[in-house]
Amino acid sequence: MKKSIFALLLLSILFGCDQKKNEMQIEQPTLEIKSGNVYTTVTGSEVKLQLTDANILFSDFIQPLETEASIFVNTSKLHQTFLGIGAALTDASAETFYKLSKENQDRFLEAYYSLDNGIGYTLARTIIHSCDFSSASYTYIEEGDTELKTFSIDQDKKFRIPFTKLAIEAAGGKLTMYASPWSPPAFMKTNNNMLQGGSLKPEFYQPWANYYAKFIKAYEKEGIPIWGLSIQNEPMAKQTWESCIYTAEEERDFLKNNLGPTLEKEGLGDKKIIVWDHNRDLIFERANVILSDPEASKYVWGIGFHWYEDWKDGTPMYKNIAAVNEAYPEKNLIFTEGTNEKYDFNRIEDPKLAERYGKSMINDFNNGTVAWTDWNILLDETGGPNHVGNLCFAPVIGDTKADKLIFTNSYYYIGHFSKFIRPGAKRISTGTTANHLSATSFLNVDGSIVVVALNDSDNAIDYMLTIDGKTAKLNMPSRSIQTVILN
Repeated sequence: MKKSIFALLLLSILFGCDQKKNEMQIEQPTLEIKSGNVYTTVTGSEVKLQLTDANILFSDFIQPLETEASIFVNTSKLHQTFLGIGAALTDASAETFYKLSKENQDRFLEAYYSLDNGIGYTLARTIIHSCDFSSASYTYIEEGDTELKTFSIDQDKKFRIPFTKLAIEAAGGKLTMYASPWSPPAFMKTNNNMLQGGSLKPEFYQPWANYYAKFIKAYEKEGIPIWGLSIQNEPMAKQTWESCIYTAEEERDFLKNNLGPTLEKEGLGDKKIIVWDHNRDLIFERANVILSDPEASKYVWGIGFHWYEDWKDGTPMYKNIAAVNEAYPEKNLIFTEGTNEKYDFNRIEDPKLAERYGKSMINDFNNGTVAWTDWNILLDETGGPNHVGNLCFAPVIGDTKADKLIFTNSYYYIGHFSKFIRPGAKRISTGTTANHLSATSFLNVDGSIVVVALNDSDNAIDYMLTIDGKTAKLNMPSRSIQTVILN
């Protein structure tokens, strides 16, 4: 009798495994690859997101030699679901936008948000009151108003809110929008200053949590849906601009005791909460502290990160993103900010500026990241405006004196991802055989396969692209990026 029960149980398990395997197979694409299209951008040339090959041919598998560069794509291994790519709609971006002519405003919106004539952004970040890329520090309340009776977003109605509405309209009526604060009001902090770090005083944990809820409701009343929010921008950095320090334990406790319960109480429990929102270097420690606490973890949608840790030795710490993804696969990873610092117009054609985007996006996606957010979507010819002189590059520069738009290589490099990889796509396992050749791949909902490859060397690379046993021979110019589309 016991043997019969065991046999039935074993058959049940085996049948269940077969059924799950069949269900997984249904999700895989049925491929009969014959040809595809290639789009290329070459820094220092006029080739920008250009269709350079409309009929690449695939043949039977070719075994590469040790000295031959190859990209291998295995469509039977699907990973995270792609959410989107976009940028921050800051005060600086909005102010620059409204200094341009109507013609250039329209051109700018189409360039970023149109899928047909632009690069199809679907994600956006906004700020909760001021940051360094505002013309001055400000909050939404009068100093000392712990009950938030004076709360008003009128300051944002001059530039940022109308600019954001235009972006949403240009994106087809929908942008996945999340918000981040740089600092609580000065009176809520230990240093009584919005700048120069300081920490949130414990007695103001609840009023500050209420502030987030007020912000979300005010923006949504203006017709700007807020999908989610991060708790604090760069919580371990004492900056000359708006900043606030949270230890991992302080962020955890504020989340589980104040912010999480407050959003639920205010009917905002569906908003996605992002923790950390700082560099890759300390992300694993922060994730461990917050996510090992069930009462805090239940409120966390994902972990946000930036790329500025590479100032230490020039090496981005991609391994830490992989470590978090391995330890907490049920949580999402989102790149929340990156920009090329120390604005210098003479460097605008430096290929390393665009390659920083390309390398980061490929590595971050390959390590499990579901969404990627650039910093300022637009800045002026000075790299601002910025009220503390922290001037930076943006992929598109609005020359407000000459009334013209300058599209840098970074814009086109980002476009190689955002234009072709669409929300809902699944990442596909991808590997390469050459140090200067990196790649990532995605399967779109419509069944198309997208392979993005980067050559950051000074030499052209002949390489073989192999997908499920079929091989095509391709070439990448030096300092270039390519997107291969297979339908």
